[in-house]
Amino acid sequence: MASSHPRFHYGWVVIIVGTLVVFGSLGLARFSYTVMLPVMQESLAMDNTQAGALATANLVGYLALSVIGGALAARYGPRLIISVALALAGVGMLLTGLANGFLSAAVCRAVVGIGSGASNVPMMGLLSAWFAPRRRGFASGIVVAGSSVALIFLGTLVPRILYVYGENGWRMCWFIFGGVTLLLAIGGFIFLRNRPAEKGLKPFGADTEDIASSSRSKGLEWGLVYRSPAVWHVGLVYVAFGFSYIIYMTFFAKRLMAEGGYSQQAAGGLFMAMGWFSLVCGLIWGTVSDVIGRKGALIIVYLIHTVSFTMFALWPTPVGFTISTILFGLSAWSIPAIMAAICGDVLGPRLAPAGMGFITLFFGIGQAIGPSVAGAMADAAGSFTLPLLLAGGVAFLGAFGSLFLGQASLKS
Repeated sequence: MASSHPRFHYGWVVIIVGTLVVFGSLGLARFSYTVMLPVMQESLAMDNTQAGALATANLVGYLALSVIGGALAARYGPRLIISVALALAGVGMLLTGLANGFLSAAVCRAVVGIGSGASNVPMMGLLSAWFAPRRRGFASGIVVAGSSVALIFLGTLVPRILYVYGENGWRMCWFIFGGVTLLLAIGGFIFLRNRPAEKGLKPFGADTEDIASSSRSKGLEWGLVYRSPAVWHVGLVYVAFGFSYIIYMTFFAKRLMAEGGYSQQAAGGLFMAMGWFSLVCGLIWGTVSDVIGRKGALIIVYLIHTVSFTMFALWPTPVGFTISTILFGLSAWSIPAIMAAICGDVLGPRLAPAGMGFITLFFGIGQAIGPSVAGAMADAAGSFTLPLLLAGGVAFLGAFGSLFLGQASLKS
């Protein structure tokens, strides 16, 4: 007989493994590029436009598998899809370390993006199966902290590897990160489970009404995901986050070193500080969204991002850079956590992975466009000020769009 109140709920194992999946699929696979970019750009003789395009290649791969990954997870089970996709991301990172030019690096980064999209999106959706609506923001908030742990790890380790191995240090970084990600894929396959019933459990925090609602959701048609006006609106709001934050994150270290006079170690230190400040942001804002509603939480976070990106553009001093980093860190991964909770609220646990995949399509479009646009603007203007101002403006549009979300459908 399924129990809703065991002494130790297996949902906590899912949270721990999920945090490690995000650590690999986003932290190592995507954000490591930020710290390595200045050295990698010099080694491969890339201008800012090519550096942005390299990030775009990774994000196009992520975009291509975001919707498909969610659908595959709903059909074949998240456990299998997450594990295989994470392994693919690890292989792509290993191959990136062998790249000898822009084109080969772009292909490898696209492969990494494919693995990232097909592992991260189903992982976030899986939480809706394991946690009742009132706990989804909390669970998502913990899991997205995997990216924060990665920033701390990367800010500390990458400068040291680059120092020891010199111009080939970025290659060694990719070899190490690829190997770690392959190990995480194996761990995911061993410990993840597709649903609480496999462990004789009910979703963590579920009551009778939640169980009945979950049961009814099994009869929903796939078309409801793509025909839902609420899901489309959420997706459009998500574009703003994808476009704005990726400009900030991609060129964070480059801005500090090329225009702020920072050394590789100092830039890595500030990147690590971002990780420490962001460590609990998903948990905090996910929980806040459980209390005040998803709409209010989204508006507040987008406004914080607006201030952070604008400050990074217009206050190019150690004080301005530091305050901007703290503001972003305190809210960095909150929007994905809130979006994952929204999908569970609107669609129910069975279709939540597909819903997360669908809105990630919008998010991915923003991500894919952002770095290339920013890199080209930086080459044309000779500075990253204008691209960062653009990021701030788009984040403000995200806050404005959130004002019109239907509050009734976005509360747990």
